Amino acid sequence: MEQDPDVPTRVREVIAAAGVTQREFARRIVMDPSKLSRSLGGTRRFTAAELARIADTADVDAAWLLGTRGGADPAAARPAAPRGRRAATPPEGRPLQIIRETVRLIADHGFHAVRVQDIAKACETSTAAIHYHFPGRDDLLEAAVRWCMDEDTARRAARIAEAADAADELRQLIELQTPRTAQQRDQWSVWLDLWAEAARSTVVGRLHTEYYRQWRATVADVVRRGVAQGAFRPVDPEAAALHLTALIDGLATQVLAGTPEGPGTRPDDMHAALLAHVDAALAAR
Repeated sequence: MEQDPDVPTRVREVIAAAGVTQREFARRIVMDPSKLSRSLGGTRRFTAAELARIADTADVDAAWLLGTRGGADPAAARPAAPRGRRAATPPEGRPLQIIRETVRLIADHGFHAVRVQDIAKACETSTAAIHYHFPGRDDLLEAAVRWCMDEDTARRAARIAEAADAADELRQLIELQTPRTAQQRDQWSVWLDLWAEAARSTVVGRLHTEYYRQWRATVADVVRRGVAQGAFRPVDPEAAALHLTALIDGLATQVLAGTPEGPGTRPDDMHAALLAHVDAALAAR
């Protein structure tokens, strides 16, 4: 079935009405920003599931979005007012609810132990509703990982913005990566599943590579500015970022392998070890 050529135009209208950037809208509908850009540019078609998520998130009529309602008159095709949400639909929209519950279940049980039925039960909806937004398990995994990446990136940007200088920025990033809270532990648990899946899945492997490229680039940039400010000794920023992120990953894995209060590596142990590494390897003398 051919897609209405005006679909990208209507999606652009939806994004403009939302008053957010294209990248932020992609985050809200749990879609790869580059895919959204290509779809808006006409070099890629929106999938039915992506259009369903757009309609749900923007609270517009899916038939209008698809161009199957309203005839030739653009004024008739445009919904006069946003449609009312069903009572069962959460305020943040069904797609984000599905992803949040998927992340929670993956963190608790592992990706391969989570069934679509489990996600539907957690969302108090049907499996058909899950498949409507995310047709397959691979779609769910990719969306869940992407959501975790976007959330992590947003928190990281907020922490850096509040820092006084590069040395403080690095301490803030270390604190952000220390799994103290339930949310931080859940996200790290998903990352552990991601590493295993990355060895088997091209899509997840690509996300894994993208995330670590962004993360190491952030750390390297902070180190580079710290050197320029005189807070850090002259070092290779990329090498320093590789060493620090590897240490973070290893220590976080040890923390997750234990319990918050039990024996083993505790979050405070991880935090202290990372600060000691920064002092020994980076701090200016």
